[in-house]
Amino acid sequence: MNKIIAIASSTGGPKALNAIIPQLPEDLQVPVVIVQHMPLDFTKTFSLRLDEMSKIKVVEAADGMKLQNGHVYIAKAGTHLNIIPRGSEHYIRFSDEKLREGVKPCANYMYESLSTCNYDEVIAVVLTGMGSDGTIGIEELMKNKKVKVLIQDKESSVVYGMPGSIIKKEIPHEVVALKDMARAIINSLEV
Repeated sequence: MNKIIAIASSTGGPKALNAIIPQLPEDLQVPVVIVQHMPLDFTKTFSLRLDEMSKIKVVEAADGMKLQNGHVYIAKAGTHLNIIPRGSEHYIRFSDEKLREGVKPCANYMYESLSTCNYDEVIAVVLTGMGSDGTIGIEELMKNKKVKVLIQDKESSVVYGMPGSIIKKEIPHEVVALKDMARAIINSLEV
């Protein structure tokens, strides 16, 4: 299985991730990368807390870190997270461009960087959040990769900007209630 899960979330995202990540198995056969919009220094604490709650290993991403199956990497606040291939492996690379979509990290960079990776499929998960971060990146990614898009439903979202933007742009997607998202992610790996 040569897939990756890439999650974008903003307002209401920490609560949503608290509901999803602890339900993922520790032997998940893919890596998980997350861009959660947060202020500086908060991603470290959030990663540690999420790791304590979960069977799967959760870390704050570091520049140069190699992606491993069964690990969750949360983008460090104040820097953009990109995934770069090196041979058959993939590594995290930080970049320092200006704010994009008014945020840093910006999920669009993450999704766009996955266009050049060796993964056969990207499971793109768009959770609650203001604005439209992730939409442009997913559109670009779909030009080069097989992408399955899962979006959080309106009822369980704090703000429906980011998932709603996927709908507005008519990107093929599946709407999933928060309580069912972990199962939908796991099921998408089995297809």
